[in-house]
This record gives sequence, structure tokens and C-alpha cells, in this order.
Amino acid sequence: MTPGATGWRARNRAVWDERVRRKDWYIDTATPEDFRQPLKVADPLGWLGDVTGKRVLCLAAGGGRHGPLLASAGAIVTVVDLSPAMLALDRKLAAERGLTLALVEASMTDLSALADASFDAVIQPVSTCYVPDVVAVYREVARVLRPGGVYASQHKQPISLQATAGPVGPRNQFVIAEPYDRAEPLPPAGEGCWHREAGAVEYLHRLEDLLGGMCRTGFIIEDVIEPRQDRPEAAVGTFAYRCRFVPPYLAIKARRTDGPLQSPVGGGLLVTH
Repeated sequence: MTPGATGWRARNRAVWDERVRRKDWYIDTATPEDFRQPLKVADPLGWLGDVTGKRVLCLAAGGGRHGPLLASAGAIVTVVDLSPAMLALDRKLAAERGLTLALVEASMTDLSALADASFDAVIQPVSTCYVPDVVAVYREVARVLRPGGVYASQHKQPISLQATAGPVGPRNQFVIAEPYDRAEPLPPAGEGCWHREAGAVEYLHRLEDLLGGMCRTGFIIEDVIEPRQDRPEAAVGTFAYRCRFVPPYLAIKARRTDGPLQSPVGGGLLVTH
């Protein structure tokens, strides 16, 4: 059954709460070793720059990683997440390390609890796959981010969500099994799937929406990276083997402009100078 207009929120909240209770391997809480170089771990591409004294929003980033690390690096941090159990991990780690975090339980599509232009930077790990409308996320980020602020985000590649989870046939090939243009959620993922989360409601977003949607909601894209997860020596059937053929993620560095960018009627490429 396809989730209704708000059913995906309740389902995904319950899934991540349960994963915290199970201490699932998806929960990537920061370790003592991570705190030796907190900014490098939280922002390995260096897109945020020096965060000392900056107001940083960690969006859909509960779990005790980005928020505590950036706070340790000197940022004034707010963490927003749909899952109260994920936020509890941030609260616990912050208390243990004497860090200050503002924690907000909310959907990434509704940041009404946050004021306009109240952040210098927004960092968002892979999470937009859990919402049906990625542009709704971008609109909210554009609203709460000050002009000139940086938006560093990661997303699941459309092709990764289209392809089979494992290799098929004698040649160990990956098959494009799902259509590219779809509004309904993806078929449920099985347990142990490295590129998806079992039980969660996930959506495939076109590159036109992931990239073009960002430009049309008030951002200039400054960099795009495809984080490497592949290994030439990886055994067949492993996640690293799959990544040799199917890129899993897309990282985007964007900067908030003074206003929204309007694309040509009917689509097309908008180039700014």
C-alpha cells in the first residue's frame, strides 16, 4: 500500500526509532577517535570552511555524529531530525562531552520552527530519499539559510535506486529494474541491503530535481562530487563491488543567492555568470 500524504513521515520515524533501539549498523555515532579531528570528519570535503562561531543547521542529521562533531569544532549547532530516538543520541553524546546543541524534532520538509535566514550553513547527509518532494526540502533550506550561506548535502544517485541490489546472471551484472520517472515510493528494500534501508519509505528523485530544483529555489551550485565507495579488489556481491558499476551517492555544494532563480519556461539549462 502506498503511504498517504503524511504516511511516509510516520513510517520513516518508526523505522529509524527502531534502528536506534536495535543499535543497527546504519547508526553512525561519532567515536572518540572522530573527535580528534571533528571538522575533518564531519565535513571531509572542506565545504563549510572554518565553522567557529557560525550558526550551522544539521538537517535530517540526528544520530550523534554531525551535530556533536561540529559543535566540538566551534559551531553553534542546531540538529533537526524526524526521529526522537536519533535526537536522543545527540543529546546523550553532547551531555557526555559538555557540548551545547539545539535539538528540533521535525520533518526536513517543514522547518517552520526555525526563523528565516537564521543559519550560516546547512549540512545534510543522505536523507532526501525519504521524502516525496525534494524541492520542498530545498525551499525550506533556502528560507532558513542567510544569503551567501553554504548548503552541503548528499543524496542517493537515481541510478543506484533503479538498479538491482545484487548482481544478476553469470556475468554478475546489475540490471535497471525500476523506472526513472515515478511519483510513488520504491518497492520495499530487504534487510541487509547496503544502499537502502529496510522498512523505510524511499523515493527516487530525478537529477533534474536534485540539481535543477536546487538552482530554481535560490542556490548556485559550486561543486558536485560522486563520493567513491568502490574497490577494485572487492568481492562479488559486496557493496564495494556494486559501487564499481553503480555510483551510490551525489554530494552537492551550493550557495544561497539573494533570491530565487527562475528557469526558462518548459525547462532547459540556466547558466549564470
